[in-house]
Amino acid sequence: MRLEKMNGIVSAGFLPLFWFLLLIATSIKIRTLIYNLIVLQAMTPTPFRFVIFTINYCCIVLSFVLSLFSDLDAYESRKFREANRNHQPCPEATASILSRLTFWWMTSLITSGYKKPLVAQNLSSLNECDMSKILGPRFQHEWEKGANKNSKRGKWSLAIALFRTAGRPFIIGGLLKFVNDLLAFLSPQLLRLLINFSSDKSQPIWLGLVLAVSMFLLAVVRSLILQQYFHRCFGAGMKLKTAVTWAVYRKALILSSHSRQKLTTGEIVNLMSVDAQQFIDLTPFLHSIWCSPIQIAIAIYFLYQIMGPSVFAGLAVLILIVPLNAITSAKIQKLQEKQMINKDDRIRLMSEILNGIKVLKLYAWEQSFIKRVLNIRDKELQILRRYGFLYSTLECSWSATGFLVGLATFGTYVLTGQELLASRAFVALSLFSILRFAVGVLPLVVISLVQARVSINRLYDFLISDELDPGSVQQDMPPNYGDSTIVIKNGTFSWSPEDCKGALRKINFQIDRGSLTAIVGHVGSGKSSLLSAILGEMEKKDGNVFVNGSIAYVPQLAWILNDTVKNNILYGTSFNKNEYRKVIEICALKPDLEILPGADETEIGEKGINLSGGQKQRISIARAVYAKRDIYLLDDPLSAVDAHVGKHLFKEVIGPQGRLRDKTRILVTHNLRFLSKVDKIIMLEDGEIIETGTYSELMYRRGAFSDLIQAYANTAENDRDNIIEEINIEPRQLAVVSPAHGAQLVEDESIEVGRVKYSVYTSYIKSFGWKFVIMYLLFEAGDKGCMAGVDAWLALWSSAKNSSVPEIRDFYLGIYGAIGGILIFISLLSTIVILLAGIKASRQLHNNLLDNVLRLPMSFFDTNPMGRVLNRFSKDINTIDEVIPVTIDGFMAQCYVVALILVVVSASTPYFLTVILPLFLLYYFIQRFYIATSRQLRRLESVSRSPIYSFFTESLQGMSVLRAYNSQNRFVKECDTKIDENQMAYYLYISSNRWLSIRLEFIGNLVVLFASLLVVLGRETLPTGIVGLSITYALQMTDELNWMVRQSSDLETNIVAVERVKEYSEITKEASWYVDEENLSSDWPSHGDITFNNFKVRYRADLDLVLKGISCNIRPTEKVGIIGRTGSGKTSLVMALFRIIEAAEGSITIDGVDIAKIGLHTLRSKLSIIPQDPVLFCGTLRNNLDPFEKHSDDELWLALENAHLKTFVSGLDERLEHKISEGGENLSVGQRQLICLARALLRHNKIIILDEATAAVDMETDNLIQGTIRNQFKDCTILTIAHRLNTIMDSDKIMVIDAGKIAEFDSPSRLLSRENSIFLSMAKEANLIETG
Repeated sequence: MRLEKMNGIVSAGFLPLFWFLLLIATSIKIRTLIYNLIVLQAMTPTPFRFVIFTINYCCIVLSFVLSLFSDLDAYESRKFREANRNHQPCPEATASILSRLTFWWMTSLITSGYKKPLVAQNLSSLNECDMSKILGPRFQHEWEKGANKNSKRGKWSLAIALFRTAGRPFIIGGLLKFVNDLLAFLSPQLLRLLINFSSDKSQPIWLGLVLAVSMFLLAVVRSLILQQYFHRCFGAGMKLKTAVTWAVYRKALILSSHSRQKLTTGEIVNLMSVDAQQFIDLTPFLHSIWCSPIQIAIAIYFLYQIMGPSVFAGLAVLILIVPLNAITSAKIQKLQEKQMINKDDRIRLMSEILNGIKVLKLYAWEQSFIKRVLNIRDKELQILRRYGFLYSTLECSWSATGFLVGLATFGTYVLTGQELLASRAFVALSLFSILRFAVGVLPLVVISLVQARVSINRLYDFLISDELDPGSVQQDMPPNYGDSTIVIKNGTFSWSPEDCKGALRKINFQIDRGSLTAIVGHVGSGKSSLLSAILGEMEKKDGNVFVNGSIAYVPQLAWILNDTVKNNILYGTSFNKNEYRKVIEICALKPDLEILPGADETEIGEKGINLSGGQKQRISIARAVYAKRDIYLLDDPLSAVDAHVGKHLFKEVIGPQGRLRDKTRILVTHNLRFLSKVDKIIMLEDGEIIETGTYSELMYRRGAFSDLIQAYANTAENDRDNIIEEINIEPRQLAVVSPAHGAQLVEDESIEVGRVKYSVYTSYIKSFGWKFVIMYLLFEAGDKGCMAGVDAWLALWSSAKNSSVPEIRDFYLGIYGAIGGILIFISLLSTIVILLAGIKASRQLHNNLLDNVLRLPMSFFDTNPMGRVLNRFSKDINTIDEVIPVTIDGFMAQCYVVALILVVVSASTPYFLTVILPLFLLYYFIQRFYIATSRQLRRLESVSRSPIYSFFTESLQGMSVLRAYNSQNRFVKECDTKIDENQMAYYLYISSNRWLSIRLEFIGNLVVLFASLLVVLGRETLPTGIVGLSITYALQMTDELNWMVRQSSDLETNIVAVERVKEYSEITKEASWYVDEENLSSDWPSHGDITFNNFKVRYRADLDLVLKGISCNIRPTEKVGIIGRTGSGKTSLVMALFRIIEAAEGSITIDGVDIAKIGLHTLRSKLSIIPQDPVLFCGTLRNNLDPFEKHSDDELWLALENAHLKTFVSGLDERLEHKISEGGENLSVGQRQLICLARALLRHNKIIILDEATAAVDMETDNLIQGTIRNQFKDCTILTIAHRLNTIMDSDKIMVIDAGKIAEFDSPSRLLSRENSIFLSMAKEANLIETG
């Protein structure tokens, strides 16, 4: 034992059990010895042995008491000191058996929470058996062992795997419930004895006292057992949620591209949030599936003993109700399946909206997307309404079962000539109470089972989704390929199994070690797909792929983590100072780090929100270089940077003299000027390789490549040095969100402290509508009044004389049935009213949230991760939809019932009023003492849930990069950590509920004790009917109080969802979309004249100005190129034009109208922008072009033709109705950019803003687009943020912005003619003009 204590091992519960059993055995012996000594006055055996035995007995009692406490030294053990560096070990692990039974180990945390609000650092770690590192592999083992898509058991195999994962605590919980349910039947027997005692005045008073104490002790034992049952079942549910989340994340990491296209981010997030939660909701009730029938059977047996064959009439009623409820449950399951589809659709759409919120604001598309969300939401609420009616019917039928069975039984009993006595009626009533509870819990179980079954089906379908074929890329290079690192032989690849043609066909090439290979081709020719085939991301239809070496991948759209710049570059590798500095330098990041507020420790927002496109791409390249891999796959990484930086990156990193010169490099590029410096060129067209060779070989052949080079030689020559010094989008969001002296970007999620404000409750109740509130309160009062009336009438009936006389019998039976009928009807109305009110509140709260979130300024989205916002729309709205109305109904019902019990017991035994006040004060103190901790734990659980969603979403967006770097293990470990941190708060929350229940149930047990004692002491004056009524109600007190406590705590913790939704519904919005006073003509702006008048702007009140007095006039139809160094204020100028940021001073006028005085949508709908990062939304191509459906098909086709997409779209099966996958993933980046151009062509506004709109397209398409812009927008005012000088050299004017001011604003020729011109110096730096 000493060794065990040194290692922190606490004595098991068997030791106290041993001492307890030994104590019972010796107590029998000591009782006999004392009886002989006192009654028989004989000391047997000898006095010496009597004394020794008595001493031994005292030692056993002492040992038993000591065994209930744990050794404090266990806390000091090395095992627990090293358990968790950030959190203390869970005190439950070292708690004694007594502490575990009473949950005393939670007292210190609850005390801390009462004194001051808890924070995450106050929480103790999980028990090791509850951690994801244990549960995840266990589930994976069970799933792989028997649960796969070839299993004959199908979806049952998943249920079996889940059961085996968390089966032990669940089975123990089931055994505890079984024991508790058996003990429940002792109460009616003790009640029968107590009623007989009160009617038989000859029995000694001590017998009544023994019965009263026995009822109290029985209630205490049942409370202890019941809370252990709940603790284990909720713990099992938590284990299941952990295992499901663990499995979903890992499965997502290996999904094939085809599966990923079918499953949106929102759907997968729903699996972790809504579906995983169903298992927690189910586990506490699941044992009722088998326990309730046993309870019903035992209850009927005892009823038969009391009421005889009459009980079979009641049984017939029960049998008739079961099929009705089975039909209702089947309908509910179908509705639940439809509902989950609607939820997936809504969350998917919300995920896309939040991902593309900036585009929505720039295009003024919010209303169209709000309408789309509300259409889905209406479908949800329609199903929720039908679900409410079915649920109300189901609950009413089950809750009425107890009364109907009683009516049939009592009616049959008295109609056969028997007299209804109190000793029979109230024992039967007590049994009916057990029966009603057993039957009443079944609808909850059925509903939870239906929901869990739907979730299991969805989870099963996800887990058997197609995975990437790990054998599609072979790592061992065959000897006959020599020193090659990449070989594809006769390769045919597709993005889906149904694609028989293949996206890539007849692919044959061989890449030598250390070589630089360029891949060229038109937009949509398959360049990026070829890299995906090398990575194993595509489905290999035919051929072989050999890759020998580790890979670094730089995608066309950089994937940036919500982390610091430094961690994005290190990407999990060890830090080498010299190597890191060198990488920063060659990737041209040093100037950027100098302007960032925290240098390389600056936190980057979600998806790199506070960085320019060029900065993100250079960080992506730096990550690849620092990784020191053998093979580098570079998907057009230079398109997002200006020509000077591109030249620098090629020279210092990619090219023959670059850092990666000894590595194998494959470069997808549209930039023709680098091609003469590569070792090999592969040209693609329509998914096939049409030419391969060196630059000189391809030029000599005079094929397609040679034609391309010669056609665009002049452009390429001009592009060679047409550069300006790093003119990416300056870090505008950096100014928005970065603290003045710090580097933190993403704000910590705010957590309310203290009690949930009454305003939260009142706002929720107001959303019900007072009509519903008043109706519900009246119906609920009537329901419980009828319930009391039924039992009170039974008390009068059983006490009445000559009750077997037909006239008296029929009178009592008729009134009994009439009251019960009214009870059933009012109960049904009460449930329907609260559920309809809940739907009304859900609609209002969701609509307010949606409307406000889409009206929030961009600064909010810069500082709040998407997962945090999405959490409100998924988990919190789901709680408001399905949990809170039922919880309110349960809480109000229990309040009425508890009050009813106190009234009935007090009316029966008036002296009971003397103990109500102290019991109530004790109840109130415990409740208040507990609720502060419980509420805060719930908040911490909600807050810690958001990072899981954000991390999950981030991982899905960068899946190809994550897999290319083979960094899955690091990410799954981080995911496990986030899951465990979330479950820490949840586990302590459910443990705090048990702590409360134990103590409040003890108060309920005291009610039983005092009621019984008062009946015993007042038996001379109390009628037997009143005795039966009083004790029957008192016996219900423990169960009812337990449910009341649970419902009240559930209500206060779940109402946090309303609090969180209300928080985001009340954040200050941006300006109004429309202003009533607007007096604009329908064709405004008809000229496109823009005037800046001493315009100043800052991103936040506490930050410096980013534009410092801009004054200029841009005349109608002028083409203005805007240039400037990083951070100079270029994009701030454009964002101010759209009023994404508001003026601090000065004004902007368009055609003489101050834009600050008109609505945002009025303004933004009249401006067009083609952004650098193209954003598409899930839906049809038509919806992406024209979400308001304002344009005809002819107009759409004309826009596509001018955007050079008509041929591509015409070749699609569904043409304009072609389905766009999430984020436009089924189109190339270039095609997405062209769709954005088509949007601008459709709007045909007078003012156009171009943000390097052609960076992702080939030279031929670029030339066509530039021609389109010149022709189609010739009568428009065009502002171009320039990255490549050739795009602005034909502009009417050049605006050079420096440090937030206009440094120069004139025609290119005049600026070049000035000796001190900044533009001239840039041109000289770029060798655009010769320096003399």
